[in-house]
Amino acid sequence: MNGSTQRLTLAGPAGALELALDHPAVPERGVAVIAHPHPLYGGTLHNKVVQTLARACVLEGWRAVRFHFRGVGASEGAFDHGIGEVDDMLAVVQAQALGRPCVLAGFSFGGYVAAQVALRGQPMPDLRGLLLVAPAASRFAMPALPPELVERTALIHGERDDVVPLQAVLDWARPLGLPLTLIPDGEHFFHGRLPLLKRLARQHLRAIGGP
Repeated sequence: MNGSTQRLTLAGPAGALELALDHPAVPERGVAVIAHPHPLYGGTLHNKVVQTLARACVLEGWRAVRFHFRGVGASEGAFDHGIGEVDDMLAVVQAQALGRPCVLAGFSFGGYVAAQVALRGQPMPDLRGLLLVAPAASRFAMPALPPELVERTALIHGERDDVVPLQAVLDWARPLGLPLTLIPDGEHFFHGRLPLLKRLARQHLRAIGGP
């Protein structure tokens, strides 16, 4: 993200995982782990939406942890159709955030993975909230979040998203009673809308509180 980004390697379930950490200039409120888009369609931890979420987290006092799923960048292994990738994120969360307040975030495929991890993490840190941006509800089975987590979840989508149709996300969110924040004229990668996305992410991070 910048010259101060810390690079680490973590022993993951399918081999080494590549991590990038950015630290806030103020005492840390906790750790935010951010998942990138689909590995087979160019998704990396350098994706501009992922970096925008990381910047928002750092500005609000959270350590931002981005990582490469198996088979991407310097991470070992091969794509596992969203199954092993959940295990990858779990490994990062447990290594970086265990015993700390934690936020899980993800964009597109990464949003699906983050939602799954929120339900599967054992042991799970002090999970303060979810930040899901254009989660891949049209391509993967999004989980049913419990009411106590719905209250701490921000769901953000672009009005003109032609990769993940808005209707698919609404169909998932509606029975959960999960509000959706719509970015007018926004498409899947939020071209020209990243400053608004960052502002919305920061608002959610403030709303969920912290130490």
